[in-house]
This record gives sequence, C-alpha cells and structure tokens, in this order.
Amino acid sequence: MDFELSADQEALRDAAADLLATRSASPVVRAAMDRGGAFDADLWAAMVDQGWCGIATPEEAGGVGLGWVEAAILLEQVGGHVAPAPILSQLVALEVLAGTDWVPGLLDGSQVAAIAPSFEVAVPYAPVADVLVLADGDAVLAVDLADHRPAAEPAMDLTRPVGWVRRDALETARGAVVGGPVEIDRFCDLAALAYSAEMLGIAQHALDISVAYAKERVQFGRPIGSFQAVKHRCADMLVDVEGMRSAVYWAAWCVANGHEDASVSASTAKTWCSDAVMRVTQSALQVHGGIGFTWESDVHLYLKRGHLDALAFGSAVDHRTRLALLLRTKVEAGQSVV
Repeated sequence: MDFELSADQEALRDAAADLLATRSASPVVRAAMDRGGAFDADLWAAMVDQGWCGIATPEEAGGVGLGWVEAAILLEQVGGHVAPAPILSQLVALEVLAGTDWVPGLLDGSQVAAIAPSFEVAVPYAPVADVLVLADGDAVLAVDLADHRPAAEPAMDLTRPVGWVRRDALETARGAVVGGPVEIDRFCDLAALAYSAEMLGIAQHALDISVAYAKERVQFGRPIGSFQAVKHRCADMLVDVEGMRSAVYWAAWCVANGHEDASVSASTAKTWCSDAVMRVTQSALQVHGGIGFTWESDVHLYLKRGHLDALAFGSAVDHRTRLALLLRTKVEAGQSVV
C-alpha cells in the first residue's frame, strides 16, 4: 500500500497552504480576535470560491466529489494557520445533512453550520451559525439557530466564537431528526477525524516555528538549538507530530472508504492528537522562552486553539472509553484488534 500523498493531493495541500499564508496570516487572525472571534469574510469567501466546503460532498449533490483524505489535508492546513473560518464544522455538517434543504446554503457558504456531540456543551461558531447538528440520545438532530443563536462566551481560544448549546434555550427552535444510531457513529467519526486533522496542523506549525526560533535565538554566543535540552525537546515534539500524522491519515482513509475500523481509527486519532497537541504546543512555549509568554507571540494562538480542539467532540478520556468499548466488541466477536 502506498502511504504517500498522490500528486493531486500534494497539489491540493500546496494550494491550500498558499491561500492561507496570505488570507490567514497572523494579522488577519488577530483582527478576527479583536472582533470577538467573528470569522474573516474575505477568507471565508476565498474558501468557498475554491470549493472547500464541498470537497467531500459528491458531485451529484453539488460538491467537488473528492473525499475525507482530501478534507483532512485541508483541515491540517487550516490548523497550521489557525484560520478564523468555520470550515471544519461545515465539512462535517454537509455529510450529515446530505439530502436536506440545508445543503445548497452550506455549499455556497451563505449559511454556516456548527456541530456538537450533545446539548450542554460549549460549541465553536454556535454564536454565528445558522444550523446546529448534534447528537441527542439515539438521534442526530438539525436545529435551526436563526433566532436562537447562543451568546458568545469568554474562552481561552479567541480565534473562534464559542457559545453554550443548552437544551432549554432551544426548545422552541425548529428542528428535525436527520439520523439514527448508525448516523450518530458516522457523525462522531467525522468530527473526531476533522478535529484530529486540525490538531495535526497546529502541532506541525508549532514545531516548525520552534525549530526556526531555536536556530535564530542566540544565548551565550550560540543558537539555543545547539543545546542538548532544546534538541531533545524538539525531537520529542517531532515524535508526537509524526505519531499524529500516522493516526490522522489512517483514520482519514478508513472513514473515506467505509472501512470496518473507521470508528476505531477515528477515536484512536482523537485520543492521540488530543494529548499530543498539548505536549507539542506547551513545548513550543518553552522553546520560545520569555518571548513565548508574551501576547505578541503567535505560540499562544496555537496553544489555545489546540486546547479547545483537544476537548471538542470528546476529550482523550472520552475517546479512550469509546475505543475500549469498540475493541471489547471485536474481542467478544473473536476478531483481531491489531
């Protein structure tokens, strides 16, 4: 099996990186933060124009018709640039809402989706979303937020608006059941994969800027990267990032191909990435030293976004529990777990 990206996938990655390098540069992200996390309209329009919303949506439904490996490639770049735009939730919602009246508006970017694993949680982009997709018991619900958007709440991550989704506040909102238990599993797999891919991008960029800084920062007449303690920390960061990459793209392939291990791989990726992104971004802060603790350092953007992503749609603990139940089912059925 070829584990490398294809030429087309590499071209997609490079095009996404080029777009985000200008459209989601640090000044753009910080301007969005100054607006209370409101997403950047120009960046969102550029994503829509490039067909990002429909990357995993079939062509017959108006999408690009690629798949979730390609979606993961985009989301890795989104994380690497802490892009202030709701593309992650848009991609997940579009698959869950396939065949509904929400699809055209989500594809053309005129409507925005938020996703949640349940009620009573803090949800990125809920304060600006038009539709909320969430799991409730044995059903997947689509809730119209047009007149029921929650207020933005103070949050560690300032690159995105975050609002509490409460059952009592949405009792009068228009909603519909769009799936059952099978769709809940798929919903969870997609969201876990999406957040894992974004965390991979966050960690990779945190490593890159840390290595660059270690080469440039001179202490005692030598670049700090020449000191063994800094070398070891950067090496540990690399090990974490490469582990994240393997887990994410295994999960992306399984999810894209409907493999029987899709849920196992998605929860494995979310478990590993939720822990690893915190180790990597905290190490990045240490490598940057005193400047890393100041607000002018972009390390903060990555650390805080990674922290929220690590908790979004299930923490590492939640997905370890899910993974244990999935593997127990396989063992009881006499199937291999490796």
